Order: sequence, then structure tokens, then C-alpha cells
Amino acid sequence: MINFNSYFKEKQSSYSLSFYRIFFGILMLYSLIRFWFNNWIYTLYIKPTYFFSYYGFDWIKPLGYWTYLIFFLCIVSSIGITLGFKYKFSIISFFILFSYIELMDKTTYLNHYYFIMILSFIMIFLPANSSFSIDSLLSGKSYNFVPKWNIDILKLIISLVYIYAGIAKINYDWLINAQPLKIWLSTKYDIPILGFFFVKFKFIFIIMSWFSMFYDLFIPLLLYFKRTRLFAFILVVIFHILTKVFFPIGVFPFVMIISSMIFFSENFHKKVLNKLSFFLKKIYSKTVKLKYYNDFKNDSKKYRYLLLSFIFLQLLIPFRYLLYNGNILWNEQGYRFSWRVMLIEKAGFCQFKIKNNDKFFLVDNSEFLTPFQEKQMSFQPDFIIEFAHYLGNYYSNMNNDKVRVFVDCFVTLNGRESKRFVDQNIDLYSKSKYFNYEDWLIPMNEKNEEF
Repeated sequence: MINFNSYFKEKQSSYSLSFYRIFFGILMLYSLIRFWFNNWIYTLYIKPTYFFSYYGFDWIKPLGYWTYLIFFLCIVSSIGITLGFKYKFSIISFFILFSYIELMDKTTYLNHYYFIMILSFIMIFLPANSSFSIDSLLSGKSYNFVPKWNIDILKLIISLVYIYAGIAKINYDWLINAQPLKIWLSTKYDIPILGFFFVKFKFIFIIMSWFSMFYDLFIPLLLYFKRTRLFAFILVVIFHILTKVFFPIGVFPFVMIISSMIFFSENFHKKVLNKLSFFLKKIYSKTVKLKYYNDFKNDSKKYRYLLLSFIFLQLLIPFRYLLYNGNILWNEQGYRFSWRVMLIEKAGFCQFKIKNNDKFFLVDNSEFLTPFQEKQMSFQPDFIIEFAHYLGNYYSNMNNDKVRVFVDCFVTLNGRESKRFVDQNIDLYSKSKYFNYEDWLIPMNEKNEEF
């Protein structure tokens, strides 16, 4: 039986937490600058005339060209995190600003953005500036130890991401059909060496599917134990570098590589930080004299309970799909925020029809949506119903008369034959745009539907 009272009294070197703060900040800085210089701020948040909202966050919208200011302030916050300068203010502002960015349009949803939101929220309550920070230099205080659970909670949330991703891969499509890996990698014939195998040996897709499932399920355990840690880290690096080569997934591979290093020994973290701070020590040695304290005393019990409750919530959220009927890969109810990483390849076509009494006309989706938005809308039920309501409001206001909205929609999933996705005879404008899609979404009615 675990003695929680004694566990929460355990200490660990502050170097581990400082190490994670610094490299987390560097990666966030790189990611935001990359986003800016690729002109994605304009393309994704300024150019569109309509934005798809998350339930309950309809009020969060891009602010026109002021959106650049949000990104700029987020960049400043990431610098503050990296340097450990005004850390509490920096991490809180980063969490708020980054969350605002990600909630502006769910078209841009990615699992790793959600992961960053979770990490930054947790880090608000951790003394990540207790050492190797400008805050410690300015205060003249540096702490050798922090509560061990501060580091363990980071290990836990990182482990959850991997394990839930592994559980999600235990399905017929992934393990038996090697889909959608087969679709994606079959086009990578131009990659040296690997491309040859993708073309000549189709069984390699099955091997890769099973390997990635086992990798996700067991890599946290291998990282945890010292005897297997180095081997596990090599696997982490190889796995995520290959995913970077195969897929355009931004900084996520680097986030996971750095995150896996939190499992390393505190001595390793100390050595890295000592090398990073070599020049800083020379600068401040004559002007600042640090007093070293053993324990960081601000270990509030309310923080523990809050974060434990938050972790418990993260344990439950991935299972909310059980509240809905049907195949989650088809209806996507409960799909987001559940660590279902790269499990589907879907494509669709949606033709909306507006009826006013006996008259009707077809909608040109490109008049309202960017090509990227239209692509995402064409196969995701919550996008389709939301856009139907938008069109209903738009044309009802234009005609001063309530219209009806119908859609002729076909979707293909993981290489299957395209099939009708929405009942074309149902007025979507009359249906609720939240939660229940069963009365207008056509279910997958085939063998191997339930995964």
C-alpha cells in the first residue's frame, strides 16, 4: 500500500524541473516563431471569414490583425519561461494566450497542441524557477530540492499520452489492415532505402503498425527503469525522427523527445544545466551571490489536490466516446482530446442545398470557407452541422424568412469505399448542433465496424 503522506514528503533535485522548463520554453519559442514566419497566422486566423468553434467557446475568435499581438505576447511569455524570468506570470500568460490561439478555430486542432496546453497548465503550479533561472539570480536564492511529485506528475501526463495512444491503436483497422499507415506510407517511395521497402514489401506496414502500438504502450515503462532507460530513449529518438520524416507534424516529435528526458537521472539534468549556465555564472559571479537552500517550501496541499483532480479528469476524458453509439472513427464523437493519434485517413465531399418554400439553390462552400476549412468540414460531423447552422442563419437573415438546409455528403474512411455520410432528406438547420448526431448521421453498417 502506498503511503501518500510519506510520498508527498519525498524530495528530488530541482535540476530536473529546471531542465524541463528551459527546453519546454525553447521549443515553444521555436514553434511560435516558425508559425509566424510561415505566414500561418494570416492564412489560418486572418484570411478566413468564418471560424469553427469548440462547444462552449463560441466567444473565442481571432481578432483580425490584432491576432499578431497575441502571438507576439505568447513569444515573449515563452522567452520568460525559458529564462525563468517572472516565471509565474510568464507561464500563466503563456497558458492563457496559447489556449486562446488553439481555441480560435477547431480546424487547426492537433493532439500536440492540446498536449502543450495541458503541460503549461500543470507547470503553473510547479516551482520550475527554483534554480537555474533569472528569478533565482534576482532573489539571490536557489533551491536544491523540490517535492518529488512535481517531477512525477510530468512523467505521469507524458505516460498517459503514450499509453492512451497505444490503447487507441488496438483496433481492426490499425493491427489487421495496417490502415491508415498503408495509405500514407505507400506514397513515400522516394525516401531513400525505406521507400524501396514500402513499395516491394507490403507486410512492412503490418510490422510498423504492431510495433507502434507496442511502443506506445510500453515506452513509459522502459523509460522509468534505469536498466532500460537508454535503450528506451534511443527508441524514442528513432521513432519520433521517423515520424518527422514521414509526416508533417511540426514540433511534436521534438516535444516528445525532450519530454522523455524528464525520466533521466537528476545528475544528467544537472550536468546539462551546468554546461548551459557556464557563461551565466561568469557574468553573475562578481555581482550576485546565491544562497542555496535545500527545500522549496511553497508546496501547497491545495495544488496537489487540484493537479490530482486534473490528472483524474485526463484519465476519464478519453473514454467519453463510450457515451455515444457507433464507430468513433466514423462519427468522431469523443475523438478529440483523447490521444487518438493518426488513426484515420478520411476524405469527403459535401454539397449543401438551401430550400426556401419550393425554391432551392446549391451553396458554393468556397464563398465561406478556405480550402483547408472545407476539407476538414467535409468529413467531420460537428463541422458539418455547425456549418449548416451558419448557412441557415446567413440565408434566413438575407431572405427575412427561415430556410431549410440539406446536405449531400459522401465520406471514405481508411481506404474504404466512399459511402453516404448524412441523411440528405433531413433538414440539418432544425437539428441541434451539439452532441447527438444519431438522427441525421448515417452509421457505418459493415463488418469490422466496431473496433
